[in-house]
Amino acid sequence: MNPTPPAVPDAPVADYAADAAPEANSYVPPKWRTEPRFPDGPAPDPAGSHHERRIRSFQPRRSRVTTGQGEALKRLWGTWGLDIDGHSVIDLKALFDGLPVVLEIGFGMGEATAQMAAADPSTGILAADVHTPGQGNLLALAERGGMTNVRVANGDAIILLREMLPPDSLAGIRVYFPDPWPKARHHKRRLIQPEFLTLAATRMAPGAVLHCATDWEPYAEQMLEVLTAHPDFENTRPDGGYSPRPDFRPLTRFEGQGLDKGHVVHDLLFRRTQN
Repeated sequence: MNPTPPAVPDAPVADYAADAAPEANSYVPPKWRTEPRFPDGPAPDPAGSHHERRIRSFQPRRSRVTTGQGEALKRLWGTWGLDIDGHSVIDLKALFDGLPVVLEIGFGMGEATAQMAAADPSTGILAADVHTPGQGNLLALAERGGMTNVRVANGDAIILLREMLPPDSLAGIRVYFPDPWPKARHHKRRLIQPEFLTLAATRMAPGAVLHCATDWEPYAEQMLEVLTAHPDFENTRPDGGYSPRPDFRPLTRFEGQGLDKGHVVHDLLFRRTQN
């Protein structure tokens, strides 16, 4: 009998073929994580066994890729895409021709990211996500709009921050509508926690702004609490509360649907301190 593969916290458990004979305690990724859907596009599992196993910036999912999205991935990934593999530090100045760079963690289908890039061509946006249809859609939108200030990063933003970005290199970080993990036993999986903030602060230049937005009230309260308590950040609001939605953040389709249902969206803008 083959050994049962070890469970990986917060990650899919490997599938073993009936006739496989792996070594004890070895991890065999399922096919969809090792066989690229687009040979010239994003890798299915760029970090391999190098996973961040405690807090990750994403929840794995699979969705249908349209013909247009697939074509964009094939044609544009080599120019505007990069895999988060943890192997080397990125030269952001070279990647964005010297522009100040903002990291966006999670971008859905990329419409809001494309709008922000078009509205502010003097800022580079490094957009990180694992959702293949969204990656293809954002690449297509960027090409259609002639936006050269967008790059798409495939993989876990935690690994990107920790191992691939230099200290003090970011002009800002944007985290819009992250997974709220509503069940109490899953709160430890939420992205905005002290451990993440400490890491993010090391990669942000003094004065850079971390901008979060959520329509999940309990998560907004937690964000405000941990950000207020963190020594590396200060609230841009004099009253210490939530901020109004800034003009540069577009109203997303998802957000509009939530507002129609009576949801309240909270924006939080915290500045990296000088210490």
